This record gives sequence, C-alpha cells and structure tokens, in this order.
Amino acid sequence: MTEFEIKPEFTVTDEQALRSLFGPTHELALQKCQTSLDKHAQAFIGRSPFLCIGTQGAEGKADVSPRGDPVGFVKILDQHTIAIPERPGNNRLDSLVNILSNPSVGLFFIIPGFDDTLRVNGQASLSTDPEVLQDMRVNGRDAKLAIVVTVDTVFLHCAKAFRRSRLWDPELFQDRGQMPSLMHMILDQSSGAPDNEGDMRKLDEDLEATYKKTLY
Repeated sequence: MTEFEIKPEFTVTDEQALRSLFGPTHELALQKCQTSLDKHAQAFIGRSPFLCIGTQGAEGKADVSPRGDPVGFVKILDQHTIAIPERPGNNRLDSLVNILSNPSVGLFFIIPGFDDTLRVNGQASLSTDPEVLQDMRVNGRDAKLAIVVTVDTVFLHCAKAFRRSRLWDPELFQDRGQMPSLMHMILDQSSGAPDNEGDMRKLDEDLEATYKKTLY
C-alpha cells in the first residue's frame, strides 16, 4: 500500500475555516448541553451496559478504551458524580495512567438497540474508597478501584451515526469467521502465528478459557 501524504493546501487549520464548511449550530444542540445529570441522563446511564472512555496522557497522546459490565454498572453517586468500576484486563493501564497526569475524560454511553447515545465530559480521579466500591461486586469479585468522574458537561447525542451505520440491524451483522481469530491476529502482529491449524485452535480455546476465569 502506497503511503498517504497529507496535502497542506486542503488541510483545515483554523476554526473559522472549519465552520465555513458547515451551517450554523442548531439552537437546540446548544441548549441540550447540561452541567449535571438530570433524570433522563441518570436513567440512560442506569440502562447502559457499555461505555467508551477517552483519555489523554501528559504528552497529549489520546486513547479510547471500552468498559462493560451488567446493565447499570456505572454508579451514580450524585447529580454531578459517577463511578466506573475497574475490572481485570491486560494490565497496560493506559486509561488509568493517563488520568493520573490529565484528569479530563470523555465518556460515551451505549444501550443495545438504542440509536441515541449519551456523552459525558468531566474530571476523573482513581479511588479505592470502600464506600464507592460497595455494590460493584460481580461473581463474588470486587472492583479493583473505581474511576470517579465529576461531570462538567452531559448531553444526549442524536441517532444519525447509528442510523447511518445500521449498527443494530441483524441483516448487516458480519460473520466473525471471515477474519482470523483475535489470538491469530495478535500473534501475526508479534511473535508469529503457528502454521499448524490444530496448534492455533488450541491457542484460541485457551484464550476462551482465560476469559471465563479472569472476566472478574
């Protein structure tokens, strides 16, 4: 694949040039931005089993990471504060390390079957407070810590992106078998996947077994 080169003459470099490409901001889009969690935002969070958290490190490098648990896993502490349980993972700790140096985070809440979403921006900290972690136990396992977010802005996001992608349309669901397994792809990117089909199948089975043992 030929390496792409950005053409400076077509690069948008200032806000005025950017806004000239689009129409004025809809008044309702400005009015919907809130500074606390009203009953609708709280209800949305209470139904959501999945979110993405965007963070940025001390050097400005951005990262987005998924978080998921049973419905309502994010704890609403008050109308300005929520807590997200941290579960076992690959121990890269990218999001957590970023929060230590830059507390600004962006959250994107998704509900299966809903085309509209909820966006929350705020300031995060990491807490091991037992009062915060209580009720976050799943399958007998406590959360290691919680990401506590103090809300700056919160607003419901329209359905256009999900409508365009038809994300929940079963007719567009893709066959996972059309791509290699996760383990196969990671090994291709690192030490190399085994040529023997049986060996690769065993590695895939081992990963599934690990999921069952270390999900919580």
